[in-house]
Amino acid sequence: MEQEYRKALENGEHVAKSLVMEPNTEMFVDWKPYLGHLWSFEADTRVDIKLLQELGQKMCRFPEGFPIQRQVQKIYDDRIRMAAGGMEINWGFAETLAYATLLAEGHQVRLTGQDVGRGTFSHRHAVVHNQKDASTYVPLQHLDENQPNFDIFDSFLSEEAVLAFEYGYATTMPNSMVIWEAQFGDFANGAQVVIDQFITSGEHKWGRLCGLTMLLPHGFEGQGPEHSSARLERFLQLCAEHNIQVAVPTTPSQIFHLLRRQVTRPLRKPLVVMTPKSLLRHKQAVCSLEDLAEGTFQPVIPEIDKLDPKKVKRLVLCSGKVYYDLYNRRAELEKDDVAIVRIEQLYPFPEAILEQAIADYTNLESVVWCQEEPMNQGAWYCSQHHMRHVLQKHNPKLSLEGVGRPHAAAPAVGYISVHVEQQEKLVNEAING
Repeated sequence: MEQEYRKALENGEHVAKSLVMEPNTEMFVDWKPYLGHLWSFEADTRVDIKLLQELGQKMCRFPEGFPIQRQVQKIYDDRIRMAAGGMEINWGFAETLAYATLLAEGHQVRLTGQDVGRGTFSHRHAVVHNQKDASTYVPLQHLDENQPNFDIFDSFLSEEAVLAFEYGYATTMPNSMVIWEAQFGDFANGAQVVIDQFITSGEHKWGRLCGLTMLLPHGFEGQGPEHSSARLERFLQLCAEHNIQVAVPTTPSQIFHLLRRQVTRPLRKPLVVMTPKSLLRHKQAVCSLEDLAEGTFQPVIPEIDKLDPKKVKRLVLCSGKVYYDLYNRRAELEKDDVAIVRIEQLYPFPEAILEQAIADYTNLESVVWCQEEPMNQGAWYCSQHHMRHVLQKHNPKLSLEGVGRPHAAAPAVGYISVHVEQQEKLVNEAING
């Protein structure tokens, strides 16, 4: 066959298959409902609480006689309690419940990446394994006889190939939730060409809409330079003309509504999510069933304690898990003159919403942006002008300071003792000045 092919080439003969003259119209996708929509923060992602409870129970059912590992069984036992309102909801249950509600509303869900069935940090467990015969069962595939597909694939460590495929898939399935998750956010480095050439610029170069979601675990936990940073700064540097969305949610209700917003709105823009690691089991990173049923995604989360606004002298702005360190340190120091505001969406930046969140702090003397990343990384350089713009409207005399780790060539240090020392310093400096 190879010799015949080469001979045909040398003789100038036709070797490629003839072009398809009549395309298969069954494969056409109607994009008209998704065209012409301007960016908006608004989205109704509420779900009836009875439906949430019903889906929550269905998600925890297994075939009779299907034995699962005891620790996984406890996770599902806890989820049954969460669905009944007897226990606060954690990240893993809120995320999978978001998928269940989308399936119930007729949207296909597709999740691909390294170890996505379990979740790298053991929070998802969307795929459970029979302890006797090694067979698998996916509860989200058995919510209803007529439900859309829930596809979940553990992929090889071939980020460029897998992400490129999922990008292409998402551009042909506008009514579906298509997700690629990196095992660690750092691993997206191997797919940077796909991010640069297609995900962030495909709409403006070729008019190709895409609703792909990327989940990138991000957070400085003392794990070293290869398991800390999803390179938030790179994504923010690629942001322009409302081309993508970049979010850093810090609560289960936030990820629930953020994922639902991605599909329930007719707007189709790639979504980049800096997802947590330690927050997946953090005692304070929980929510109620009512938060899922009645809430919405908040691009900015205002101060949650009932501080006297007139007493607030210092404002700390932040994103991600460092919030909990800041909040707990403030409580330890009993400082009631420091307010902490979370910016949960960094692009498009919610200037007007941030302005409302700080409007009552009329006696501010200092404002600081606090991040865990080195100061030459993270959101500081790409987002500070938005924060300064808001502060200028609030009080032209206010300036913005930046607090974080020292400038560094690598994303993180390799020694846990140095990591802890840096974390302590940046948290104290943000709260105390």
